[in-house]
Amino acid sequence: MNQDDTNTRSSNTVWHHATVNRLRREQQNQHKSCILWFTGLSGAGKSTLAHAVEERLHQMGCRTYVLDGDNVRHGLCGDLGFSEEDRKENIRRVGNVSKLFLDAGVIVLSAFISPFMADRQLVRNMVTPGDFLEIYCNSPVEVCEQRDVKGLYKKARQGEIKEFTGITSPYEIPGNPELTTNTGTEVLENCVSQVINLLTIRNIIN
Repeated sequence: MNQDDTNTRSSNTVWHHATVNRLRREQQNQHKSCILWFTGLSGAGKSTLAHAVEERLHQMGCRTYVLDGDNVRHGLCGDLGFSEEDRKENIRRVGNVSKLFLDAGVIVLSAFISPFMADRQLVRNMVTPGDFLEIYCNSPVEVCEQRDVKGLYKKARQGEIKEFTGITSPYEIPGNPELTTNTGTEVLENCVSQVINLLTIRNIIN
């Protein structure tokens, strides 16, 4: 596993290896850690699904944390806009935070539009194969617009929001995600069960 992103590595720093490592944390937690990466259009149900999965996992005794797109932009990425470059930097930062949670032995659920395949691949490349599980929340844009309580799609169609994913900026559908959930048509509990089943098959949880 890469310990840093060599393109953005700080100078004069050395990675410190802790005595309490990921394996020991996983043994204490009695489950493995992983990154569940929920991607899809705005309004596709990424955050809703991520939090519902976390609730199920919490009830099972698992250690979890949800990284939500809006919440992250209130702090860690509060200085970023929504240009293509800022979106890339947003995902790079979130990827590195997700990797820290992975090392902490936690199942981290990252819910971000993350529209570009290259950016999702960047995060996948940060960790060991099998640690990054991409979950495509598949919902037609028409359904996403119907759910749009913030009115963002309406503003985008009126030209008030520039570079809005699915309207004026592209969303690149995952080519080979670990799981596709039809969040536009499926009942939420069914989608949750699909994610839990994925974690069981991958031996993340028992």
